[in-house]
Amino acid sequence: MISSACRGSLKSLCSVQLRSNTRQHASLISCNNSPNVKRFSTAFSSQTDGEVLTVGGALSGEEPLHETGEWAGCKRSFMIPIRISVRGTDILLDPLYNKGTAFKTGERDRLRFRGMLPHRIMNIHLQKERFLQALRAEDSNIRKNVMLEDLHDRNETLYHRVLVDHIEEMAPYIYTPTVGQACMEFATRYRRPRGMYFTEEDRGHMAAMVYNWPHRDVHVICVTDGSRILGLGDLGANGMGIPIGKLALYCAAGGIAPHRVLPVVFDAGTNNEALLQDKYYLGVQRKRLKGAAYFRMMDEFMDAVRFRWPNVLVQFEDFSSEVAQTLLDRYRDDHLCFNDDIQGTGATTLAGVLGALRAKGEEVTSLGDQRIVIAGAGSAGIGIAQVLMQAMEEQGRTPEEAKNAFYILDQNGLLGTDRANDLNAEQRVFARSADNNLSLIDVVKKYKPTILLGVTTVGGLFTGDLIREMHSSCERPIIFPLSNPTNKAECTAEQAYEWTNGQCIFASGSPFDTIEFEDGRVFYPSQCNNMYVFPGLGLGASVCGAQKVTDRMLYVAAETLANFVSKKDMEEGRLFPQLTRIREVSHRIAVAVVEEALREGLATKVKPADANDLDSFVGRKMYFPEYVPLVEKREISI
Repeated sequence: MISSACRGSLKSLCSVQLRSNTRQHASLISCNNSPNVKRFSTAFSSQTDGEVLTVGGALSGEEPLHETGEWAGCKRSFMIPIRISVRGTDILLDPLYNKGTAFKTGERDRLRFRGMLPHRIMNIHLQKERFLQALRAEDSNIRKNVMLEDLHDRNETLYHRVLVDHIEEMAPYIYTPTVGQACMEFATRYRRPRGMYFTEEDRGHMAAMVYNWPHRDVHVICVTDGSRILGLGDLGANGMGIPIGKLALYCAAGGIAPHRVLPVVFDAGTNNEALLQDKYYLGVQRKRLKGAAYFRMMDEFMDAVRFRWPNVLVQFEDFSSEVAQTLLDRYRDDHLCFNDDIQGTGATTLAGVLGALRAKGEEVTSLGDQRIVIAGAGSAGIGIAQVLMQAMEEQGRTPEEAKNAFYILDQNGLLGTDRANDLNAEQRVFARSADNNLSLIDVVKKYKPTILLGVTTVGGLFTGDLIREMHSSCERPIIFPLSNPTNKAECTAEQAYEWTNGQCIFASGSPFDTIEFEDGRVFYPSQCNNMYVFPGLGLGASVCGAQKVTDRMLYVAAETLANFVSKKDMEEGRLFPQLTRIREVSHRIAVAVVEEALREGLATKVKPADANDLDSFVGRKMYFPEYVPLVEKREISI
């Protein structure tokens, strides 16, 4: 069943498909169910507030949007209502149902809260405009983060609509770089429950605990143990800001409905002495669990969430290098899961590197010919190397040839076989037989790299001398300082362009402003950020019911992202698409992931008819935040 919804200044329509016998929520709207609706038209572009509200071309015979009265900006056409079990002011206090001042007169009557709201009835476009006016008047990024989270707690539909329509503006406030500060201040800013917390005291109860979560159809869980939050280290339970921010991007960029995501903190304690002594800290105040006790706790958590939600995708986020790879290896074959810091970062970086090779005028198959220096041998650095090496093998290189392209350094210098006993299994793969512990500057001087990647969280590590030395032997060096937040970046965009006279190809983990040279040249730094990959990867794996996330799925996700970059993007120096197109990117990646799942025989939810048109299959599963009618669920007897 299909209905069109009011879209403000959108030029195409979004349709709705809901099952009336399933408990749904006011923010659950699936996009593009109708084959007559052109997918990814201006519906997913930024809108112009205040223009005349008209609709044309999407569905023949549709009435125009009303311009006056309580239906201004909306169409008075059939929409399937959502049946809810709450009523009265309880609805106004539930962010999934609440529409604030956008409730129509009929709803105020039938839901029994007439008189509880001001008289003036607004629509979602006016509400959004009012919120943006207040947000843009605030100078502080952390205050903007607080304002957005307050909206999140009041009205999830409006919150996600703001993100969808203004993702490029909002992403830095809900995600990197501001989310780092939000995590550090989490305990003092705590307002209301969002997500779940699992501790050692919950052992034996987790299978029952998961039923405390009120939503029966969770598709994606983002979990952190807070042991390595961005470049800030061990923040313990304060790391909850990361899953919340990631899942907001799943909703806005990946089209997963908000009632289908669950943020989780796996609270195994903290080794942060300041938090252990902080009287306001909200997490477990004792040293972190280690060894068998830690993994027993995680085993029970994974079994519990899979028991209640058998097809749920679990995304591991910001786990320390001590456990990150071990956890991934432990569960990846039996659970639908992936580690974003290892695999997501690797796939996004691969896409950026392939784009950089194209920008240099080289074939992407020249990846195996590059000399790649990676500063940082933790989970992110090794994860990047693994994905890049797998890509080289996909392109026909032998494992030995691919491995020889890498020079990976930790705090002691180049990884070498002389200290193999001090390295983990993944690091030993990349240990070289010569020059053990050679410094970064000496590695650059001796091996003359073409690609320099930084994942150290050591701000300013890439000095002018280092970059100039690299540039002296490579006309167009590829330089990616990927550490977050901004003050942890190995160098800034301005520095990289200045030290190479604008010749470098640059991307960073944190956003940087446009750079203008005195001679008139303008550079648009790209943000090599996982948000380009994980929403589409998660969407694809979820909608097709994938049994696991494979390396090939990550490769096709990276390849799809790299191919999405337009000629115009590259002419402007961009290695990634503009964030305004993130929903298109996620859709394209999701389709590629579903195709790969079908090739590998891992898809369980794709019917033969759907397989013939995966574009439509994925498109109609994507959530779009729009208000729909609510009716009270009541038993009627005569």
